[in-house]
Amino acid sequence: MTKTIKVALAGAGAFGIKHLDGIKNIDGVEVVSLVGRRLDATREVAAKYGIAHVATDLADSLALKDVDAVILCTPTQMHASQSIACLKAGKHVQVEIPLADSWRDAQAVAELQKQTGLVAMCGHTRRFNPSHQWVHRKIVAGDFNIQQMDVQTFFFRRSNMNALGQPRSWTDHLLWHHAAHTVDLFAYQTRSPIVKANAIQGPIHPTLGIAMDMSIQLKAANGAICTLSLSFNNDGPLGTFFRYIGDTGTYIARYDDLFDGKDEKIDVSKVDVSMNGIELQDREYFAAIREAREPNSSIAQVLPCYQVLHRLEQQLDPD
Repeated sequence: MTKTIKVALAGAGAFGIKHLDGIKNIDGVEVVSLVGRRLDATREVAAKYGIAHVATDLADSLALKDVDAVILCTPTQMHASQSIACLKAGKHVQVEIPLADSWRDAQAVAELQKQTGLVAMCGHTRRFNPSHQWVHRKIVAGDFNIQQMDVQTFFFRRSNMNALGQPRSWTDHLLWHHAAHTVDLFAYQTRSPIVKANAIQGPIHPTLGIAMDMSIQLKAANGAICTLSLSFNNDGPLGTFFRYIGDTGTYIARYDDLFDGKDEKIDVSKVDVSMNGIELQDREYFAAIREAREPNSSIAQVLPCYQVLHRLEQQLDPD
């Protein structure tokens, strides 16, 4: 494919805007349609980014013949059904994490992707952050082997607000959304399937209906282990922090920054063409479309992560 890739983006909120900012830096790609829940707010965002078509229903964008690909930044509960709608419409699709909030739905998306042969990718951004790429390259080169990963995913979100401080129309989830990042990254970085997984959770929030605290243990087939702590109750510092403990060193990744065990910063500015993990993720998506190949973080590649999440959910809620 040599022509400009025409894109529809669904979800004009905080994360959708991150994708729009990243796409501005990618040649040969044009966002031609923007889908949002509220028409006036969506029009505002569209005007800022020069997007001509605006809709409140994804079906309107899928009906546009010139749309080649879709990026879904919509509420978790819509991800699987919207991914399926995109594939059925003959559009390539990148769905933000998580692929689905059930194992059955994740399998359905993967099966349809196989049937269509279209590029289908899930936004497991940690695979693309320069900090984690740097570690991954050392692992592939045989210079570093993970013995343990210790990960903290901490937020202060006791009400339903998004990253811009605006009310959300949906409820976030520690297991199916935030744990998915680490479960996939652990298997990806160890290059070994997860063979054991355990989880416990704290009390269910009376209004939000979800656990606000969770602890997860993982073990890979090669013997590496991972401990993941997640909380919506933590009043700073916020974010996800990854400690890689290996046979030749210790590394701490804080988003796109990387430090060694002595807390000395490692320069990762030359790892890739950008320091923006979302932009790098989008670059891979569009490159896979152009080259008619499977992308890193394809639906097929991340599917085992959702099987693990399913097993963990069964432990947390055996009924």
